[in-house]
Amino acid sequence: MLLDPLPYTVLIGVLGLLVGSFLNVVIHRLPKMMERGWAAECAQLSGQEAPAQEPFNLVVPRSRCPHCGHPIRWYENIPVLSYLALRGKCSSCRAPIGLRYPLVELVTGGLFAWCAWRWGWGWSAAAWCLFSATLVALTAIDWDTTLLPDDLTLPLLWGGLIAAALGLTGVPLADAVWGVVAGYLSLWLVFWAFKLVTGKEGMGYGDFKLFAALGAWFGWQALVPIILMASVIGALVGIGMKLTQSLREGGVVPFGPFLALGGLTAMLFGPQAILRAIGL
Repeated sequence: MLLDPLPYTVLIGVLGLLVGSFLNVVIHRLPKMMERGWAAECAQLSGQEAPAQEPFNLVVPRSRCPHCGHPIRWYENIPVLSYLALRGKCSSCRAPIGLRYPLVELVTGGLFAWCAWRWGWGWSAAAWCLFSATLVALTAIDWDTTLLPDDLTLPLLWGGLIAAALGLTGVPLADAVWGVVAGYLSLWLVFWAFKLVTGKEGMGYGDFKLFAALGAWFGWQALVPIILMASVIGALVGIGMKLTQSLREGGVVPFGPFLALGGLTAMLFGPQAILRAIGL
């Protein structure tokens, strides 16, 4: 069935706003769920009984204001519009609501709309929408916590291989497989070389998995443009944060958000456009 591109693009963009609203829940709750899981595992290994806790996952408990505990009503949770109507404040205690919430919704909606416009009606657009949503969530989680959860990176990796096998990305399956291998091993080698020289860990294993996932989606040929863009932007941001004394404790700047930005840029403009943008 053929659809008028503009209404279809708008429709998928609105869907992206709704997905962005859900991503805000994932960004906030998934790290806390991981911490609870680690605490339970530590208690089990030490022979202690894990403390009883209320259910906490992506569905329960109901979303509420972190300042006063006010339950968020459905009409206070409409993407972007509720934020504007509430003027960025809780309806109960008037505490400010972070600008990130509508920003995540708008970015996700924009990426979904672009995928719909670029790939039209079909499974390719759906695949790239899922790719975009996962990178948005990983970016925010890594920036907040320096964690790249396996619950997101591994499905992203396998999704890229499956999409290649089904012909949804235009990347031959062999190139996708070698993209996974090259993506993981390249950062793994850098990690150990840096550690042997300095005695410090310059990145986490989640970065290896994310780069491997990008290799699955774009093929091994795209890895050099993506890592170059991630490194350049990451260095500029790190220098800017150091000059403004905004580095977090330990001077850590997570690399995952810049890898994700490189992946999204490759999706939007193509890997070769990255090389042209940085003058190579």
